[in-house]
Amino acid sequence: MQDIVAEKKALRALARARRSTLGADEAARAGAEACAAMLAGLSPAPGEEMSGYWPMGGELDIRPVLRGFAARGTPILLPVVVARDAQLAFRRWLPGDALVPAGFGTSVPDPSRPEGTPGILLVPLLAFDARGFRLGHGGGYYDRTIATLRASGRPVRAVGVAFACQEVEWVPVEAFDQRLDAVATERGLRAFARSVA
Repeated sequence: MQDIVAEKKALRALARARRSTLGADEAARAGAEACAAMLAGLSPAPGEEMSGYWPMGGELDIRPVLRGFAARGTPILLPVVVARDAQLAFRRWLPGDALVPAGFGTSVPDPSRPEGTPGILLVPLLAFDARGFRLGHGGGYYDRTIATLRASGRPVRAVGVAFACQEVEWVPVEAFDQRLDAVATERGLRAFARSVA
């Protein structure tokens, strides 16, 4: 167990270092291409809610995707951390809504905004591999949330969002780690096979 924790910690450091090598212009270009791929390749069902995230640090900026789908009538949600070991909650967001500061440097919709349940989750990450496994910041929030949504029997698609340089050969996996259905980078939208070794 300690070995995999150490492996993940080392990989997080490597992934942050890789992402930090992108210059501002390169990151902006790659981000625009990834957003275009999502806008063209994701097809929410009528009324299906989509969750995104408000970018922080060096995360790929998906705000054009959120605004684009909102303009098409897709209900947009943003994640909210409610407790340390709990799954995420999701509150409705509309372009122009003010956000309020939350823990860990995040910004979230006002508590008065209605909650929802996403059918499509746009998931930030630090690293991903060709099997569809992702490495996040280590809180386990998305893994718990995706597992709960999948267990409910409702259709759900988890789409990782990253720069192509964040792909690694192998993400160490624990029993609770959830696979992505697809990943979006500047190289396009890439689906993962359902069964992996």
